[in-house]
Amino acid sequence: MKRPTIQTLSFSFALLALPILAGCGEPAPAPEPAPAPAPAVEAQKPIVSEALTAEQQAALTPDAIIQQFKDGNARFLKNDLTMRDHTAKVRSAAGGQFPKAVVLSCLDSRIPVEDVFDLGLGDVFVGRVAGNIVNEDLLGSMEFGTKVMGSKVILVLGHKHCGAVVSAIDNVKLGNITAMLAKIQPAVKKSQDFAGEKVTSNVEFVDHVAKNNVRNVQEEIMAKSPIIAELVKAGTVKIVGAYYDMETGAVEFLN
Repeated sequence: MKRPTIQTLSFSFALLALPILAGCGEPAPAPEPAPAPAPAVEAQKPIVSEALTAEQQAALTPDAIIQQFKDGNARFLKNDLTMRDHTAKVRSAAGGQFPKAVVLSCLDSRIPVEDVFDLGLGDVFVGRVAGNIVNEDLLGSMEFGTKVMGSKVILVLGHKHCGAVVSAIDNVKLGNITAMLAKIQPAVKKSQDFAGEKVTSNVEFVDHVAKNNVRNVQEEIMAKSPIIAELVKAGTVKIVGAYYDMETGAVEFLN
């Protein structure tokens, strides 16, 4: 086999270099244009809403307020809560308060009443106690809210998976909790007509008792507060019951 000469190798390297050298004289391809920046999205500014005035409170009817509760819960379910400037509203409410309703809720930390109904500072009075029961202190607070301060609705708000209701069904005895749970026992007795298994492991039975507890509290308010009963009979105030579903955030109005 004949070995390549130096001249042959030089000629071969020259041939290989021709395409590279030919490309050196061509201009580099133009860079692709950068994508246009996305239009700036203006952040939603918090609403600076004034606290209710006496005139605005007076113009509201109980039915209109109940509808506002329903509409607010619908916004809560869609995660479409009103953005509020709480600092500004604190200042606007400092001179006085004219809430439109009194809400009696359970102590449970998973029920943020104002958020559940998309309410702001100064919109409602909120009383909280385990099992959303009623006693003299809460009755006095409701009388203050309605008769003295002009609120038009009393909303009794029970909820799913209520530990106080479960404890009442199981007849728990422990310190001052015993006396508190005794106030739920009328609802337990009223629920003995339930067709299924009457145990706390049966969620439907617990729901049945909890809703009866709400209804029982409504009746107790009327029976134990002549002041509120008079306002209800005059049509000035309405007492409504509602039930919060812990799993969905929906509020069912019971009457």
